[in-house]
Amino acid sequence: MKAASVHQIKQELEALSPAETRELLMRLTRFRVENKEMLSYLIFYAEDEAGFVKTIKADIDFLFTEINLTHPYYIRKSTRRVLRLINKYIRFSGNRHTEAELLLYFCNKLVSTGIMGLQHTAITNVFTNQLNKVRKALSHLHDDLRHDYEEEIRSLLKRM
Repeated sequence: MKAASVHQIKQELEALSPAETRELLMRLTRFRVENKEMLSYLIFYAEDEAGFVKTIKADIDFLFTEINLTHPYYIRKSTRRVLRLINKYIRFSGNRHTEAELLLYFCNKLVSTGIMGLQHTAITNVFTNQLNKVRKALSHLHDDLRHDYEEEIRSLLKRM
């Protein structure tokens, strides 16, 4: 089966009644957890981006408390897991400000938990790549916000 184009799907959705559209959405949410999470974001959090970011930061805090620090392999695997979650939520949001804030929070957690002090090359590379992603997201923000975040990046690099 070949998937229809976005344009074709949009035309068909416009032709459906609200009840039929609702039924299609409910069927879609049954197939994958990510579909359900995306729909939950759009319904409950899209209007309150600050509340969404606060919830994600709480999840990040919890996941960082569960990181096994006994071996570099476990540290890398756990931090990648946290990063996958963050990237999924960034895709849901599509907001550059949210992207910069969550990635910078992740980098702050790496430094504050002492993981960056362990000097593992893989973790250092993850940290560097995320800072580069933050800087790229900052290039799309307003100058005042960009300046504030750049100050935060400088203070973060000093703490390392």
